[in-house]
Amino acid sequence: MDAVAPNGQVGGGTQPAHLCGHDMHTAVGVGVAEVLARLRDRLSGAVVFVFQPAEETLTGAAAMLDAGVLAHTRPVEIHALHCGPFPVGRFLVTSGFGLPGQDRGTITLTGSDAMVRAQRLAAEIGALGTVSPPTVPADLERLVADVQTPNGPLTNFVFMQARAAEIEGRAEVQVVYRCWPEDRYVEIRESIHRLARSAGGASVTFPSDPFPAMVCPEREGRALERYLHQTVGRDQVRRMHAAIPFNGEDFALFLDRLPGTFTFLGVRSPGAAIETSYPHFGAFNPDERAIGHGVRAMAGWLAGRSGR
Repeated sequence: MDAVAPNGQVGGGTQPAHLCGHDMHTAVGVGVAEVLARLRDRLSGAVVFVFQPAEETLTGAAAMLDAGVLAHTRPVEIHALHCGPFPVGRFLVTSGFGLPGQDRGTITLTGSDAMVRAQRLAAEIGALGTVSPPTVPADLERLVADVQTPNGPLTNFVFMQARAAEIEGRAEVQVVYRCWPEDRYVEIRESIHRLARSAGGASVTFPSDPFPAMVCPEREGRALERYLHQTVGRDQVRRMHAAIPFNGEDFALFLDRLPGTFTFLGVRSPGAAIETSYPHFGAFNPDERAIGHGVRAMAGWLAGRSGR
């Protein structure tokens, strides 16, 4: 499910590859389903499993919702687990945090010097960014530390990408960015409009709203944290205090409609380089022992939630 395209791989790739852990996530989901099927006589509620495609393009959740998946099953809460660059078997809960949304826009310039102006404008818009994607192991280690730091350097951020291109006699600047907190997009759009006006004769187009950030509810997140403390131990549980700037998640659309949790499961082997456990890196090689940790934790959590 959702092999990462070459242009989505860090550093680029030559062919699609399973570098995001969706096959691992599916294995965990099937494992949890098997466990709960054996426990069905002890459950007073129903557990529905969501195998969602097209997460990488932020289109799968919307398609499922448009098809009426929640109307058919009528769930009251929803929970997810995603692999991450943390020690194998460690869980990072995200109550109050999650992953940023995404906004994108197009600025069109005309005239004989349109491309020159577009390149200059792209550079000015790019300078609005406050963070750059990790490229070397030290960057990844710092990112992992920063997302676990209360009131740390990722409390506010803008991850900005702006690219100029010549298209059919005109120039365009394609803008894609993520920010935190989510409501900063209003301020950032205003800055982009201001820079575009200074470029002269530029037309700016944005969608009505950005793709929403995924923000996990505090109550459910704290409840999961307490459960994991009791079952896997406090030393195997950490709390996220910031969002990862470079990734989004269309699970946000489900959490906009239902309370729930989104938790990271560590897949880094002891002594392994961090890029082996960081999704989208060509060296991604997760420790498959994480599957068992994920199955045991989520099966127990969901059994408790549905047996209330």
